Amino acid sequence: MYYDPFDFAIDDDPYPVWRWMREEAPLYFNDKHGFYALSRYADVARALPDWQTYRSGRGTTLDILASGIEVPPGILLFEDPPLHDLHRRLLSRVFTPRRMLAVEDLVRSFCARALEPLMDGDGFDFVVDLGAMMPMRTIGYLLGIPEESQEAIRDRNDHRISVAAGAGDVSPTIFQDAIAEFAEYIEWRSAHPSDDLMTDLLNAEVEEPDGTRRRLERNEVLAYTAMIAGAGNETTARLIGFMGQLLGEHPEQRHELAGDPSLIAGAVEETLRYEPPSPVQARYVARDVELYGQTVAEGSHMLLLNGSANRDDAHFADPDRFDIHRGGGHLSFGQGIHFCLGSALARLEARVAFEEVLKRWIDWDVDYENASRGRTSSVRGWARLPVRTR
Repeated sequence: MYYDPFDFAIDDDPYPVWRWMREEAPLYFNDKHGFYALSRYADVARALPDWQTYRSGRGTTLDILASGIEVPPGILLFEDPPLHDLHRRLLSRVFTPRRMLAVEDLVRSFCARALEPLMDGDGFDFVVDLGAMMPMRTIGYLLGIPEESQEAIRDRNDHRISVAAGAGDVSPTIFQDAIAEFAEYIEWRSAHPSDDLMTDLLNAEVEEPDGTRRRLERNEVLAYTAMIAGAGNETTARLIGFMGQLLGEHPEQRHELAGDPSLIAGAVEETLRYEPPSPVQARYVARDVELYGQTVAEGSHMLLLNGSANRDDAHFADPDRFDIHRGGGHLSFGQGIHFCLGSALARLEARVAFEEVLKRWIDWDVDYENASRGRTSSVRGWARLPVRTR
């Protein structure tokens, strides 16, 4: 058995390989790419919050970590304390519960706008028509990006993070390219403030470790904006695609949700456990660590397989069964200081999306012949998921 995150055949269905790793190689080493991997729930849950040992500051995807590219400040996903804590406190003030609560009606209107024109047809695409549209519109609205620019920004981000089969190559200018495209929007917004995240970032003050306060520098605002735009689109689109697939394959549970929409939030959690959009977290090993009788040396690269941990039968009963009534949590949003800041928004978007879908269609079959997967080092899931409605 062999695990390679850049092997498309494995990426299509990594669960048999991950099961073998949990049973036979709980500390796995890949010679080709030179990384270690932890796959058991107990190990991943212990490692995710241990930022002193497993660092994010050099990248949290294997391609970026292996490339040695310097990560600019402001990309919260790729930071360690104390810089991470400084920036997270700032973004926590921007992603307030009040703002997330106000977003629900907006998300619902974006879903209705995407779905209504499709009702007279014999099918639609969960990703192209809904998953790739509604999160983009939502995060674009929150940031203050003009609607006519949102699709191009999303498509360029998709292109930047795509990977070729068998390779972990990454452009040395990936961060600069992502950040640069927001410069004109930031400049315009600085002269035309509004009630959006970009304006909040432009006005935000950071408290330095010595107690002094300062406004964010323009490159920091750009980095924050690029990170929010990218993270806010990709993972939620994949989540909606997976949920469309799984409910298509489980008609009894789908009918339950249609009859009782209060169950949809639980179905979102089970989808996150069963098919996490971000199933692999890469880390830089900052100090020697003993695992399963081996020393993993400082400077090594470690993959924390939260997607595998979510299917560990030492933690979950019958983990390969999809069950909207399961409960019991998952590791799909991480643990500790890097717990996903946008988790509440992702959950809200997926719940509202399926409330709106199930108002319009109760039955659908996935058209696997015309479905296709997205290939990136950071997220896993469908790029196209057409369904036939009945």
